[in-house]
Amino acid sequence: MTIVSMKTIRKLSEKDLRSKILDNRTDLAKLRVDSSKGTLRKESGKLKPIRRSIARMLTRLNEMENEK
Repeated sequence: MTIVSMKTIRKLSEKDLRSKILDNRTDLAKLRVDSSKGTLRKESGKLKPIRRSIARMLTRLNEMENEK
């Protein structure tokens, strides 16, 4: 998964955001399992950007809920 900017996040609907958050969380869980096993080498730099993109999407969801 690539880094998602706020510009693209703002264009997504609530349903799309929730599905992307779910996908990112599953990717993050897989990377964390690999990290704990010690088999994570090339993807070790992907943990932080995935966490940040999840946080951006959650922030946007909260903004959408507050607008209602």
